Amino acid sequence: MTSEAFKGQDQEHIRQRTYSYAMEEDIDVTSHTEALNGLSYECKPLEEITNGHSNHKPLMNGLIISHNVKDHTNGSAPLRSLPISALKQNGLLQTLAAGGDQPNPTEENMELEKAREEWEALEHVQPALNEDLTPTPLISFNEALQYFQTTDLGDFLKNIQPTIRRTGLAAITHFLFGPPRLHRELLEERDLVFAIAQCPVDNSQTVHMRVLQTIYKRLIGTKLDCPRYGPHWENIGFQGTDPSTDLRGTGFLGLMHTLYFVMDPETLPLARDIFKLSQHVTQNFPFSVMSINMTRIALQVLREEALSKECNRRQQVVGVLNEFYVATYLHLYQLWKTQQKTIADSGFVLKEVELFAKKNPKQMLRRLEVFLKERQAGGIPRGTSPDPQGQQSSPSLGERAARAGAGQGSKGKEMHFTGVCDLPPDMEGEARLI
Repeated sequence: MTSEAFKGQDQEHIRQRTYSYAMEEDIDVTSHTEALNGLSYECKPLEEITNGHSNHKPLMNGLIISHNVKDHTNGSAPLRSLPISALKQNGLLQTLAAGGDQPNPTEENMELEKAREEWEALEHVQPALNEDLTPTPLISFNEALQYFQTTDLGDFLKNIQPTIRRTGLAAITHFLFGPPRLHRELLEERDLVFAIAQCPVDNSQTVHMRVLQTIYKRLIGTKLDCPRYGPHWENIGFQGTDPSTDLRGTGFLGLMHTLYFVMDPETLPLARDIFKLSQHVTQNFPFSVMSINMTRIALQVLREEALSKECNRRQQVVGVLNEFYVATYLHLYQLWKTQQKTIADSGFVLKEVELFAKKNPKQMLRRLEVFLKERQAGGIPRGTSPDPQGQQSSPSLGERAARAGAGQGSKGKEMHFTGVCDLPPDMEGEARLI
C-alpha cells in the first residue's frame, strides 16, 4: 500500500474519531482550518449542557482555555494559566489576535515572568500619606485677610446684615441714647467682616486649606499636615470629621478668628491654655466649637453697634473685632476654670458670656489688655488660678478691671457672674452650643 493510501486511511480514522466523540458528548462540532504555523485547529467553541445551563469553553489556537487551572510558569502550559489582563498588558494577546507568529518558549517565559513581577509589585504599592509630602507652610492672619480683600465677595455682600434693624420707638431711642454710629470710612471694612462670615470652606482654595492646616498644627504642636477629613479634627474640638460642618452662623470668619488666636505671639499661650483646659478629664469642652460660639457673640455685639465707639477711636474694625473675640474667650475661660464648669453647664455659660459681652465691651477689651501685660511680665494673671479656693468668685476680677478703668478716667463696673439657677427660665431654650 502506498504512502498516500496510508495517509488517506489516517485522515479517515481521525474524522471517524472526531465524529464519534461529538456523538457521545452530544456536541455539534464544526471543523475550521486555520493556517498558523502549519497546524489545523478547531475554532468553534465547545458547549456542555449541564442542568439546562451552558458552559462556554473558548478555544485559542485550538487549546481550551480553562479559568480554574493552576498557574504553570515552567513553559508547559503558559497560555492556559495566564490571565487575559496580563496577556493584554504584555502584548501577547494583541499578537495572537493579529495572527502573528507564536513566540518561542523562551520568549514566552520571559514575558510571563515580567508580567508576574509587575503584578506582584502592584500589591506592595502604598498610597503616599500627606505627612510624607512637603508640609504646607503656615499662613498668617494678615495673609489670609488679604486674600479675602482681593476676592470678589459680591454675592455674599448681598446677604449681610451689618446692623440691627430697628423701627419706631426703638429706632428713636437707639439714635438718641445708643452708641455712636460707625464712621463712614469704616463701613466697607465692617461689611467685609460680615461677608467673610457668609463664606463657606472651599476645598479648591489653597488659602482655605492652609488656614485649616495652620490651626491644627499650632494647637497640636506638629509640623506635619493632616488629611482634610478624619477623626483627628475632633482632637481640636470639632464635632465631626469635617470642620466646615460646624461653621453655622459664622462662616469662614470662625476659622479666621481661631487663626488669629493661634498665630498672634501674644495670644498663642492663652489659646494653648484654653485648649489644655478643653482636654480636662471633667471640665472638657469642644475647643473649636466653643471658639465658633465666641465668634458668633463678637459678631452680634458688632451688629448691635456696641463696638462702634472703639472702632471709631482706633479707626479699624477687624483689629477691634479680633481682640474682642479673644477677650470673650478669655472671659469664658476664666469663668469655666474658676467656677469648675462642665459641658453640662455650657448653654448657661454661653448665654451669660453673651449678655456680659453686650453690656460691657469696653471692660472686656481692657481686661484682655491687662491680662496680656501681666502675662508678659512673667506673673500669673488673676482669674486663671488652678486652685478654685483661691479664686472662687469673680469680684476680684471686677475689682482689677475697675482699677484699670479708673486709670482711664472712667468708673469701672464690678463684674458679676450670675449662677446657673439665677438665669430666667426663658433662656434655657436659647442657651446651647451652636
